[in-house]
Amino acid sequence: MPAHSGLAELARRLHRLDHARAMLKWDEAVMMPAGGSEARAAALAELAVLSHETASRPEIPEWLEQARSTLAAAADADAAALERANLNEFERTWRETVVLPSDLVARSTLVTVRSEHAWRSLRPRNDWAGFRPHLEAVLAVKREEAAIRAEAGGLDPHDALIELYDPGTRSVMLDGVFGDLRSFLPDFIATVVERQRSEQVIPLEGPFPIRAQRELALEMMTHLGFDFDRGRLDVSHHPFCGGAPGDVRITTRYNEDDFARSFMAVLHETGHARYEQGRDPQGSGEPARRARGMGVHESQSLFVEMQVARSRPFLVFAAPIMRRHFGKAESTPGWGVDNLHRLYTRVHPGVIRVDADEATYPMHVIMRYELEKALLTGDLPVADLPLAWDEKMRAGLGLATGDDHRDGCMQDVHWAAGLFGYFPSYTLGALIAAQLMAALRREQPNLDEDIGRGEFGTIGTWLDRHIWSRGSQLSTMELLEAATGSALDVSFFCQHLERRYLRS
Repeated sequence: MPAHSGLAELARRLHRLDHARAMLKWDEAVMMPAGGSEARAAALAELAVLSHETASRPEIPEWLEQARSTLAAAADADAAALERANLNEFERTWRETVVLPSDLVARSTLVTVRSEHAWRSLRPRNDWAGFRPHLEAVLAVKREEAAIRAEAGGLDPHDALIELYDPGTRSVMLDGVFGDLRSFLPDFIATVVERQRSEQVIPLEGPFPIRAQRELALEMMTHLGFDFDRGRLDVSHHPFCGGAPGDVRITTRYNEDDFARSFMAVLHETGHARYEQGRDPQGSGEPARRARGMGVHESQSLFVEMQVARSRPFLVFAAPIMRRHFGKAESTPGWGVDNLHRLYTRVHPGVIRVDADEATYPMHVIMRYELEKALLTGDLPVADLPLAWDEKMRAGLGLATGDDHRDGCMQDVHWAAGLFGYFPSYTLGALIAAQLMAALRREQPNLDEDIGRGEFGTIGTWLDRHIWSRGSQLSTMELLEAATGSALDVSFFCQHLERRYLRS
């Protein structure tokens, strides 16, 4: 019992420290004045070291061994299964933590916080020369970290970083998945672009007052089941979901000329938030109730945004609400369901990842995956990144970025913030979301009618049963197979695209 209680209390303490760090990161993005960056970097570094020291207590190996011995004699199979999952997750994250020396944890935190702050001011100015030293500094510490993790885990350095975001995911699997998408997407995209060329689409004319956009977002979040007693919506430079299950923070950014970007960003982040609010509603901090990696997390946001919110049934429900908030009549040109559906399902290759449609989005992820692999190995010097980016963009989507670094290699915050290994999660999430929707439709053949009436309870109940409440009790692939009856299969995503864009 001392081993179990010691590990449980340690897990709760680490959970609380993670919560505190998440709140500081939220404040940094939403509220903090620019002059607070150095003090905030130091505070975050201090918390990171405290978490590292807490998770490195010398008693932990003995506690783990004792707990496993006790577990072997447990009579309650269900309780034993949960406790086994808790021990497995605790040990996995413990090993990820203790493998790094404290000084590297502190240096990495300082470098990445400074880099992220520099990115925020330098990107709008298209200042690659100013940002390059920051990225080089981040890359240096990430290579150091990757080498340590790779040696400890017997992994490729890139896989060792991917493991932090999607446990169990390996490059060999990603290479196969991305290869399948590369074979399917270019011809598909060309076919859809040509087909949509003849469609008449009426753009929606603004301005769209920010207050109205916010009220629309809050109402739609309520319909989707967001619990405002345990979360809130704010504004930041880049939309995100953060916090903890009992205190979920999501953000968006508004544009008075185009409300759709903010609207879809809110729906996307609400998908993340519903997962967070559902995975550990009691705030236990148990390791087995953590999110099962960013691929699963992205599947929940893309399930809401792509599978549900861009569907025609959803727009049947949402269109009257949109019109009410912006003072439009159904007869106002462009505000009917048919035109809204055409607007929200346009396939148009562009240089910006966050604005990409669901068909071209994977091409953005694949190029980043390939570039960061080359950066980590040293095959691609940071100085050559803009040129390599332009070449990948030309080859993948037929577009050029040239010297437009702001919308080229500086457009994402991820590398500035040290998130090497993160990008594959986005496309894994899209594939998982399509496979989950196919399984849900098999069980609920009248799902479209429910969505058209704004009845999302069936979706929430199904996702809670198969994904949210299961946390990290299963691996990603075990979770997917348990929910859908099959292993990860790219064909579900391809069939979804064909059904939406070629058969509708």
